[in-house]
Amino acid sequence: MAWDWQVFCKSTTENTVMPNCWGAAGDVTYLEWMIHAWGWTLSVAASAWVIAVIMGALIGTMRTLPNSPVLVRIANIWVELFRNIPILVQIFLWYFVLPKLFPPMQAIPGFLLVVFALGFFTSARIAEQVRAGVQALPKGQRYAGMAVGFTTAQTYRYVILPMAFRIILPPLTSESMNLLKNSSVAFAVSIAELTMFAMQAQEETSRGVEMYLAVTALYAASAFAVNRVFAFIEKKVQIPGFIVAGGTGGH
Repeated sequence: MAWDWQVFCKSTTENTVMPNCWGAAGDVTYLEWMIHAWGWTLSVAASAWVIAVIMGALIGTMRTLPNSPVLVRIANIWVELFRNIPILVQIFLWYFVLPKLFPPMQAIPGFLLVVFALGFFTSARIAEQVRAGVQALPKGQRYAGMAVGFTTAQTYRYVILPMAFRIILPPLTSESMNLLKNSSVAFAVSIAELTMFAMQAQEETSRGVEMYLAVTALYAASAFAVNRVFAFIEKKVQIPGFIVAGGTGGH
């Protein structure tokens, strides 16, 4: 099989090779298209990650609150609901079903609907990690906070959660990488991310091997970058003498 990497330098409209693999005014090469799609992939993943961490921390904390059975039940329902429905089904629900049931949602861009779906799906998984991290701490941590006059909220903010997040950094790293990869399902509702680019470019050029290899390389590079960022953070925030089982590896 002959490789044709020049396909990325071709115009998407005229099928001619462009100088420097960059299109002229009003024209776009497949390389430009792929970079643009990569930007959409990173935007979806980053936006969903913010929602996932905020909601995951909140729901995970609620599951560990003492003497709050109602909040614990609500948090448990959230986790079981979003964790047990496939992510592709959730995206379809957000994109096709909820706007029909709640007409004002029709004004929300499809990009945001996908972000919400991915963010809430991942938040359920992070919530479980936060719960495990909090419960892994000795009970003396909670008692120490209360002993110095902290309220329950202050104890969680200043004592419990900072320690818990150090414990869950390794699984949080894996979850963040999974979120980046899960963003590929956005192609199902026509978000112009990397997987959508590869499918459409392959149909137009019949060079599926080159297209999918390039997209695979971008996914792998992005996931590796996430891994290294979290490895750096884990190393910086590690408490001397406190060893967490596992790790992000390679450091």
